Amino acid sequence: MNPPVAERARWSDLASPALGSRAALILLGVWLNAADALVTATIMPSVARELGGWAWFGWALAGYLLGSIVAGASAGQISARLGLRPAMIAAALAYAAGCGLSAAAPDIALFLAGRLLQGLGGGWINGFCYVAISAVFPERLWPRMFGATAGVWGVATLLGPMVGGLFAGAALWRWAFWVFSAQGLVFTIAALILLRGALAEDAGRRPLAWRTLLILTAAIVAIGAADILTGRLWPATLVFAGVSLLAVAARVNATPGERLLPADAARPGTIAGAGYAMMLSMAAAAAVFGVYGAAILQVVYGLSPLAAGYVIAMEAFGWTAAALIVASQPERRHGGLILGGASAIAVGVAALSLTIGGGGVGPIVVAATVMGAGFGLCWSLATGRILAALPAEDRSIGASAVPTCQLIGGALGAAAAGAIANLIGLTHDFSPANARALAPWLFAAFIPLAALGWLAALRLARPTPPGLAPRGLAP
Repeated sequence: MNPPVAERARWSDLASPALGSRAALILLGVWLNAADALVTATIMPSVARELGGWAWFGWALAGYLLGSIVAGASAGQISARLGLRPAMIAAALAYAAGCGLSAAAPDIALFLAGRLLQGLGGGWINGFCYVAISAVFPERLWPRMFGATAGVWGVATLLGPMVGGLFAGAALWRWAFWVFSAQGLVFTIAALILLRGALAEDAGRRPLAWRTLLILTAAIVAIGAADILTGRLWPATLVFAGVSLLAVAARVNATPGERLLPADAARPGTIAGAGYAMMLSMAAAAAVFGVYGAAILQVVYGLSPLAAGYVIAMEAFGWTAAALIVASQPERRHGGLILGGASAIAVGVAALSLTIGGGGVGPIVVAATVMGAGFGLCWSLATGRILAALPAEDRSIGASAVPTCQLIGGALGAAAAGAIANLIGLTHDFSPANARALAPWLFAAFIPLAALGWLAALRLARPTPPGLAPRGLAP
């Protein structure tokens, strides 16, 4: 009997003369997207001090994620219509231009415009890289390539804070963006040479969900705008308007031709709906640490940008380590691991609210690691349960909706973090004393979101009905 196809694949096949250079190209593209968040989180305090951007802090992440959401939702269709090579080149040029704009920005407005363009370019690159795996590599090597991309994220966890910390510590934060702009240009040239003849798979010409995307964008912008207006009435009004627009987006998503997410995504009583609700709530709850964590660590605890960056990276470290542990667990344990992961995320968010203002760096590291480990425990298993519960015709859109849902949650959480920081007075006075007093309240505001995610996980963790065990995840 011949062994299964996946077992005949070898890691050395990816380094063969025919595929090695293309594999390196894809891994570079994944690196550009993976390292961005950790590098930017580390250098943002330096950016805010130079450009006066404390009041716009959340937008540095929210703008990038907003661009990534639009890019991720359209990557498959664009690559099918333009061709993989032209689409990849255009995406890389957009990313390089966005990095250059942020690097050269004389004020915070142009810096944020650059971040939005980076998000578009980076999101497209990431999406096109996954398209390229299926279009360029034989099917037997897909698991190896997906494993290699996961390894890139692990490397980014180690190197991202170091890169950002070194540039910020030397007061050269702009050069961090110039370096990534140069990498984007290298990627452009490599794609031009290496992707000759590469064709994307047919995306089925599914129409783009532009109305849903526009309403969702308006919701994120409304919530994010609440962090730049003074007083309490207008920020509160904008937050309410943003939440209302989210409800409208959910209704429009159910319209034929506007399916950014599966129909069940707006039905939390279903297995898939509970899964997407958990992902969105948890991603939003954790976003505050990525937005304000490094700044608070530098201002309150006096950490260097490098040290603060590595504390932030402990969340990603915990995620990676826990994900490796659960990768081979049988399906009968998935429900308990999903609920355990959601519990760890909620505990981590609560612990950060208790320690961020003066509990010491050690407890913050522990809380961040626990929160990240919670994501690692439940995320891939939740994805399997979601896809198994969806109708066959929704499996494709359901799979692409998982990272989209995570991005939406992150963007909403980042925008909300800025709005809440404005409401409690943190953005107008980021002095050590004020940050120490108000940071716990900022983080505590996200505990209800983590609690909502836990409730959704409770529904998702119920025993899987017979016949719904995801393929490849059964014991």
